[in-house]
Amino acid sequence: MRIAAGLIFAGTVSLLASSAAWSQTPPAKGATAAPPAAPAAAAPAPAAAAQAPAAAAAPVPPKQPPQPARAACTNPNALGVARTVEIDTTGGPGFGFEHFKQLDFLRDHEVVLTFDDGPWPGNTPAVLKALADECTTGIFFPIGKHATYHPEILRQVYAAGHTVGSHTWSHENLNNKKLTEDQKKDEIERGLAAVKWALETSPSPFFRFPALQHPPEMVTYLGNRNIAIFSCDLDSFDFKSKNSQQVIDTVMKKLAKLGKGIILMHDFQKHTAEALPTLLTQLKAGGYKVVAMRAKFPATVLPQYEQELAKDVKLPTVSSRPVNSVVTTVDQ
Repeated sequence: MRIAAGLIFAGTVSLLASSAAWSQTPPAKGATAAPPAAPAAAAPAPAAAAQAPAAAAAPVPPKQPPQPARAACTNPNALGVARTVEIDTTGGPGFGFEHFKQLDFLRDHEVVLTFDDGPWPGNTPAVLKALADECTTGIFFPIGKHATYHPEILRQVYAAGHTVGSHTWSHENLNNKKLTEDQKKDEIERGLAAVKWALETSPSPFFRFPALQHPPEMVTYLGNRNIAIFSCDLDSFDFKSKNSQQVIDTVMKKLAKLGKGIILMHDFQKHTAEALPTLLTQLKAGGYKVVAMRAKFPATVLPQYEQELAKDVKLPTVSSRPVNSVVTTVDQ
């Protein structure tokens, strides 16, 4: 039975808006396939990280700056956004009943749409179009490497008003015993720096572990960094699906049983991009409502990782042709 969050919930999640259609003004700015979620054991609640010594905790950053307002919804029958919640990520709260049971903030028939592993050409833009057509929104957890490959696509995600978090640098399973603690931290921090580099602004302090593998020491570390951890309530298993219909059937069947939840999908996956228009239509027909999650303040990106990334990222060369083959005087 899900536990009502009480005072803990009230201090972490606050309501910002409520409407039957798109009403966010302004909204918060916005490789392989991920392995199936198979955590060996539930990680300890990130709330425990708040008990770490005060000296270890990062200072609370300023309030999240607003993003440009998106255009008003022109679809009168759109799925839209039912309400927006603001998340205080102090101490690293955890969301998603696959692992974290403390914050049961969703009401019956409410869902949060989340997308991992992007940005990726073709698939991510198709996901963005499907969301825009229904005037709705999601949370994107990009892989750092992918963000450096396709920064222009990630900026499209952000500009469309979606929430952007992070998903490590290279999608390493952080429960891998061969990785040192410093290597695990590097995966987290370098990924965060890459997303900031791509967006040209700080992302939200929202993080999802690859394969939903939550090493306890990294849960504590994220708590000290004031970064919220996202598991899920239901996994679409889109990376294992044979076609788009299987993605739709999996999500709707699980939702019928749970009644609400944070849905895990991948904008990296072709079948997800193909499934999303129909899935959103079925969510609307089933009486489900989308909740937007925004951060109270932006993520703090560590300067040393920004500096290292700036040295390593190879900017695309516009042209290697000689000047006289590019520029020709035609009138003087």
